Amino acid sequence: MRKNNYIGLVIRLIIIATLSIGIAFILFCLPGCTKSEFQYNLGHDFELDVRLPMDSNGYYHLQLGQDWQTLHRISGSVSPVEDDWALTKVYYTSSHYWLIDDTLGYIVHQNWTLNDNGYMYTTNDTSYVTWFEGFEVPTINETCYSTNDGEINIMFAPVQSMLGDTITVTGEAHFADSYISNLEIIQIILE
Repeated sequence: MRKNNYIGLVIRLIIIATLSIGIAFILFCLPGCTKSEFQYNLGHDFELDVRLPMDSNGYYHLQLGQDWQTLHRISGSVSPVEDDWALTKVYYTSSHYWLIDDTLGYIVHQNWTLNDNGYMYTTNDTSYVTWFEGFEVPTINETCYSTNDGEINIMFAPVQSMLGDTITVTGEAHFADSYISNLEIIQIILE
């Protein structure tokens, strides 16, 4: 019976030693291994390059081509990043839309403060076509992502029926650290 007591004592000592070492490890080593505050230093630069001539009043001028839709690339830059997950997303809006299969007119967002649904259909023709409702196309793509070097590009594409009008385009950069830039506003006169 003494031999069994000795084996039981040894097992108890091994268990106590293992638990003691485990508790010591938890108390002394793990606090140094806890997750520290992760800081990723991002710049918040944001600039649009419309790549068009600007007049003394700050309006840009785009010469429309001969085709129905004129394509123009708006460029810009944001702060560069090292990691792909930190790329900047830029959101764009435009005051003008056009309708698929409609060569008569276009839609202008008025930004009326009392009525957020301030859209107005504009045309030089008095005969309205209404069978294509719901197929609005903005004159600018809605989003783009930066490259790691900070380059941004977006396509702007007004149509012939907008000739002589001024389109307001806005851009807003959303950075990976949840910072949102000031709104960049550009106005483009179509000639």
